[in-house]
Amino acid sequence: MGLFSRNVPSRTPLDGVDTVLADLDGVVYAGPGALPHAVESLNAAARTARLGYITNNASRTDASVAEHLSSLGLTVAPADVITSPQAAMRLLAGLVPAPATLLIVGGAGLVDEAEKAGYTVTRSAEDSPDAVVQGFAPEVAWTDLAEAAFALKLPEDEGGIPWIATNTDWTIPRERGVAPGNGTLVSAVHTAIGRLATVAGKPETPIFDEATERFGAKRPLFIGDRLDTDILGAVRAGIASALVLTGIDRPKHVLAAPEGSRPTFILSDLRELHEPYPEATVKDGIHSVNGASVRVVGADVEILSEGDRQIDLLRAGAAAIWASGTPVFVLRVPERLYDDPFHRP
Repeated sequence: MGLFSRNVPSRTPLDGVDTVLADLDGVVYAGPGALPHAVESLNAAARTARLGYITNNASRTDASVAEHLSSLGLTVAPADVITSPQAAMRLLAGLVPAPATLLIVGGAGLVDEAEKAGYTVTRSAEDSPDAVVQGFAPEVAWTDLAEAAFALKLPEDEGGIPWIATNTDWTIPRERGVAPGNGTLVSAVHTAIGRLATVAGKPETPIFDEATERFGAKRPLFIGDRLDTDILGAVRAGIASALVLTGIDRPKHVLAAPEGSRPTFILSDLRELHEPYPEATVKDGIHSVNGASVRVVGADVEILSEGDRQIDLLRAGAAAIWASGTPVFVLRVPERLYDDPFHRP
């Protein structure tokens, strides 16, 4: 489903959608506070579609996430929240059935899901765990990573135990800025033992499978702020996607998005879920969105018209660059094309 294949300019990103699946960090909130326009826009979407929330953050329980979202003004029950620990338990059920012992590296969200699934939880490799499950929590320490490394010292093809990572996000948006995510912690263990983890959360499909099955979604739309996890995962799962520029990835990342990580829609903020999504036109190699027009000639990206809105210029630029089939790093891209007036944490 191409970003600019829609041929009815009056349609919004929500038209025909029965389930909206939203990422949390960088989409709904950054730290404890809601992002501008997120809550009212999602509440409006709930009038016509089922709402669910998908998060790679394994540090909190579904109940605590639901409580947080409710405090921001959304109507959310724990069952409306799909977490990467839940996806991890889905994976583990086929590898190491409960009541096996899991060495947990992570916080309350991961421990809660493991115990609900009937597993025995330990923090020590000396307890001979049957698998290691690793997820983000601010309190994860060197000693926790060391225990995981000790438990995983034997390669799996030599009889070693499974290693499941809830996610491998390199960064996480916080109220004060961008901080290291679970990917950095997983990488530390990988560096120590030379093994790769099996990933349950985005961009892998188990977390999307859990969401679509739970909500009975037939025509879902997933909203995220990262190309490498959110959008890539939605594409892999065959789900339409919207990238919102209120979190991690910025306009320059959109222009450089590789095939397979390109969103169906590019949004400034969540208000644009309810606005007609502009049809793009292509004529003589010129890609136009509303009044913005861009083309690629050789190694040069040329802006022929800036239009009235930066988001339309970005959409036109993305269409032209993606259609060219040329990697962005070999193109001369004018800075004006990736100006970034959009809100970010």
